[in-house]
Amino acid sequence: MRVLLIGANGYIGRFVADRLLADPAVQLTALGRGDDADVRFDLATGSPGALTRFLDAVHPGVVVNCAGATRGGARELTRHNTVSVATVCEALRRSGCGARLVQIGCGSEYGPSQPGSSTAEDAVPRPGGPYGVSKLAATELVLGSGLDAVVLRVFSPAGPGTPAGSPLGRLAEAMRRAMQSGDGELKLGGLGVQRDFVDVRDVARAVHAASLSAAQGVINIGSGRAVRLRDAAAVLARVAGYGGALHELDTPPGPLRGAIGHPRTDPDHASPVAFPYPDGCGSWQQADVRTARDRLGWRPRINLEESLADIWMEAACRI
Repeated sequence: MRVLLIGANGYIGRFVADRLLADPAVQLTALGRGDDADVRFDLATGSPGALTRFLDAVHPGVVVNCAGATRGGARELTRHNTVSVATVCEALRRSGCGARLVQIGCGSEYGPSQPGSSTAEDAVPRPGGPYGVSKLAATELVLGSGLDAVVLRVFSPAGPGTPAGSPLGRLAEAMRRAMQSGDGELKLGGLGVQRDFVDVRDVARAVHAASLSAAQGVINIGSGRAVRLRDAAAVLARVAGYGGALHELDTPPGPLRGAIGHPRTDPDHASPVAFPYPDGCGSWQQADVRTARDRLGWRPRINLEESLADIWMEAACRI
C-alpha cells in the first residue's frame, strides 16, 4: 500500500510516520516543507495543479494529512489549516489516483461542552476560537468533497514530543524549573480545566487503522475520560519526584499569563483578550469514543501516567 504522509515532521505526524514505517506492507512517502521530506511542498502556497501532478506520478492509495498550525492569528490559522486542506481535496479530485484521505481534525472543533457529558460525533460543532474554526472549516471541506475520506477528531494529544507550549508541556517545564531552583512551592493557574488526554502513539495507531478501514465521516479519537489538569499535575509531581506543594492561583477563567493553558505572549504587548479558554473548549471536554471502537477496532492503550512520565523524561533532560 502506497501512503503519502503530509506533515510528517509535526507532533502527530512523526509518530504516524513511525507507525506506518513499522508496517512492512506500507510504502511511505513524506511530503512537507522541511528539507528532510521526501518531497518539498507547501500546501498553504502550492497550487492544486502541482499537487495533482505529484499524486498522478506517485499514485498513492492513501493520503494522510497531519499538517497544520496550532498557533498564530486567524489569517495564519486559516491559511495552514483550511486553505491547505482545500488544496489537498482539490488535487485529489483532479487526480486519477483515487486515494483515500485520512484528515487529522481536533476536539476544538466542538467547542465548549456541558460538564459531565461525553461529546459524540453527532454533536453540533460550536468552536470557541479561531483554531477550532479553521479546523472545522477543513473538516467541512473534506466531508463535502465527495472523496473517500475520514476525519479523525483528536482531542488532547499527550506523551513524548509534547510541545513545550501546550498545557502539559508548560506544566512539566514549570515543575522542572521549580526542582532546579529548589522551590518547595509551585503556584500555577488554570488547573481546574478538564481535558480528554490521549497518547500520541495511540493516535498514530488510530491513523493506521483508519488508513486500512473503509470508515468515512468523523470519528473521535480520545481516551473517553476527562482529567482535571490539577490531577495531572499531581501525577506529574509523583513521576518527577517533586515533593513540594502545588497551589492553584486564584484567577478567573481567562487568557491570563499565569495560566498553564495559555501560550506565552510578548511582554511588550498586551495579552489578547478574546476567548475564555485558549483552545476555545471551556472548562470541560470529554470524547465519546465508541465510534472508533466500533468502526476502527481501536481503543486507547497507553494511560496518562505513562504519557506524563515520557513528557517528564524529556523536560528533565532539557538544559
